[in-house]
Amino acid sequence: MRRLFYKGLLADTIEITGSDAHHLMHVMRAKAGQEVTVVDDEGSVARMEMTAFREEAVTLVLKERLAANTESPLELVLAQCLLKADKMDYVVQKAVELGVTEIVPVKSHNCVVRYDAKKAAARQQRWQKIAEEAAKQCGRTALTEVTPITDLSNLIRENSDTEDTEIVFCYENEDETTVKSCLQAAKGKRLILLIGPEGGFTLDEAQVVQEAGGRAVTLGPRILRAETAAVAAVTVAQYENGDLGTGNK
Repeated sequence: MRRLFYKGLLADTIEITGSDAHHLMHVMRAKAGQEVTVVDDEGSVARMEMTAFREEAVTLVLKERLAANTESPLELVLAQCLLKADKMDYVVQKAVELGVTEIVPVKSHNCVVRYDAKKAAARQQRWQKIAEEAAKQCGRTALTEVTPITDLSNLIRENSDTEDTEIVFCYENEDETTVKSCLQAAKGKRLILLIGPEGGFTLDEAQVVQEAGGRAVTLGPRILRAETAAVAAVTVAQYENGDLGTGNK
């Protein structure tokens, strides 16, 4: 059953507009009597029936409220240094499937790609759309926000003194502290996983992050591609501190 995210709170009757309505009417060729799953801004979920159609709007009637919270107890932020387009698309999609709360695209020294303001805005919109489609497909009950692209220095400055936030970054020059041991010792309610670009972090960048309280970790003895490191780190974090492997709620 198709899943939709509704901007507002569920009621006995609601109206879906915009791209979702367009998709239902012109792509799926939906008909009255068909049902969809709807998630509202507070994570409430319901089975709803389509009853009426007009220009770019679909009327839905509540059939059954569902107990279907699929969100992780871990507030997990993936701060991903910019990758080539297809790799970044992949990371966004998989991070949403794995339950991250927020994705922050980050500019760092060794990033291969560079965007002007117009392209940066367009990329953010593309990644947000990918995130929303992934959330619908995997049954999320909350949308993952993809923030505007930010500099590494801004990311560190805005989060280094934030209470209950811990920054963990995967670093190829770290060979002692494992991501598992670091996560097991983490006490913050909000975890930022920082993953470097294809060229990794510079020594100066690693020093800046560590001086701000970030903890460098290793993912193991093998050198992983950036997109692999992102998926691996998120998976380990959700297994250690989140809900991965816990079964259905």
